[in-house]
Amino acid sequence: MAIELTDSNFEELVLKSDKPVLVDFWAEWCGPCRMVAPIVSEISTEYEGKAIVGKLDVDSNPEVATKFGIRNIPTILFFKDGEVADKQVGAVPKSVLASKIDSLL
Repeated sequence: MAIELTDSNFEELVLKSDKPVLVDFWAEWCGPCRMVAPIVSEISTEYEGKAIVGKLDVDSNPEVATKFGIRNIPTILFFKDGEVADKQVGAVPKSVLASKIDSLL
């Protein structure tokens, strides 16, 4: 299960993580976000113990979304060692996200 990320826990769970982190920036009203949600959920199960997978609701957590310049959702950022290592905007197949995580492991 993907972890719920917020403005208050983002630094601790993402930026200070010793594992690669996938962050799904989404909103309740976003259709493509709902298409990506089950894929993100599957990835969180498959990569458990190897990578962190989290979801951040941009409406409830504008601080982090603004900091990383999130203008379109879904946007998925991939972090390694506290830095953005890769980015994916829009709904894509699971294989695209999995290969991006694999390259960070």
